[in-house]
Amino acid sequence: MRLLVVEDEDVLARSLRAGLEKEGFAVDIAGDGTTGLWLARESAYDAIVLDIMLPGVNGYKVCQELRGEGNWTPILMLTAKAGEWDEAEGLDTGADDYLTKPFSFVVLLARLRALLRRGTAERPTTIAASGVELDPAAQAVTQHGEPVDLTAKEFAVLNFLLRRAGDVVSKTEIVENVWDLAFDGDLNIVEVYVRSLRKKLGPSTIETIRGAGYRFRTES
Repeated sequence: MRLLVVEDEDVLARSLRAGLEKEGFAVDIAGDGTTGLWLARESAYDAIVLDIMLPGVNGYKVCQELRGEGNWTPILMLTAKAGEWDEAEGLDTGADDYLTKPFSFVVLLARLRALLRRGTAERPTTIAASGVELDPAAQAVTQHGEPVDLTAKEFAVLNFLLRRAGDVVSKTEIVENVWDLAFDGDLNIVEVYVRSLRKKLGPSTIETIRGAGYRFRTES
C-alpha cells in the first residue's frame, strides 16, 4: 500500500514515515500543501494523511481541490485544531476521517486500515487469484485457505502483483508502487522478494517474462 503524508512538522513527518514503513507501507512525504496537491494528482495513492495547517495551500483546500477533480483517494486529516466546527469543516470538504494532535500512532494506524478496508467504491475487500487471497486491511494472506506468513515488504510486493494478476509488470513498476519516490537502489531488489514469495507460495505462482518483468499467474 502506498501512502502520501502531507505534514510540515519535519519531526512528526519523519516519525510517521518510519512507523508506517515498519508496517509495510510505502510512504511519500510532502512538507507543504502545494507539493502535496501536486503529488496526489501525479501519483496513485491508497490513502492520504493530510495536515490542515500547511504552508502554501491549507489542508481544507487540498482536500476540496482533489474531490472537485474526482479524486476519491481516502483522506485522513491530522490537525492541532480541536473543535467540532473544525472537524465538520474537514469532513464537509471531503475528508473521510479526522484525528486531532497529539494522537496515538496505534489509533492512526487503525483508522488508516479502516479507510483502506472501505477504500474507494471500486476496490474489493480482498484480492484473490489462483488460490491465493490477500486481505489488505487485516494484512493477512491465505493460500487454499491456509495462512501464509509474509514479511511486510513481501506482503506489499504480493499485494501489487495480485492487483495486476494476469498482467506483466516491470521491476520499475513494482519499485514505484512498493517503495517510495526516494528509492535509488538496485532494481534487482525485486528479484529477492519474488524469489522469497515463490518459496512460500510455490514456484509457478509468479512467472518471469524475460526482458519484461513478472506476472502473477491466473488459473484458466
